[in-house]
Amino acid sequence: MSTTLTRIEDVHRKWYIIDAEDKVLGRIATKAADIIRGKNKATYTPNVDTGDFVIIINADKVKLTGKKADKKIYRSHTLYPGGLKEATFKQLMADDSTKVITMAVQGMVPKTKLGDKIMRKLRVFKGSEHTHVSQKPIVVK
Repeated sequence: MSTTLTRIEDVHRKWYIIDAEDKVLGRIATKAADIIRGKNKATYTPNVDTGDFVIIINADKVKLTGKKADKKIYRSHTLYPGGLKEATFKQLMADDSTKVITMAVQGMVPKTKLGDKIMRKLRVFKGSEHTHVSQKPIVVK
């Protein structure tokens, strides 16, 4: 039995659009991560970027289940003494709602150069308007 591997030249990319209005953050992030990684295709190869482009609209209307909106804390450190920065989900949504979805999807892709390349195919918008109408994106349900 032979194994067929996908070459970069054989990849045909499409554009997909996901509406995040009143949907759970994790469900949207996993769907978007699968599409930009290419796991929804039969030609998926782990070491080749076979994924498609994803547009997520209405990022400011995304929800969390339970009491996570108050209790979920995002932490980062500047690597200097006393440089711990903390923000809750509500604070991040007030500052920049696109960052919450981007961080959720980024946690689901590889932490390598390939992962950086994959993340360039994600576009997140606060409202229902986006700048990629000419690509004719396919709506994901």
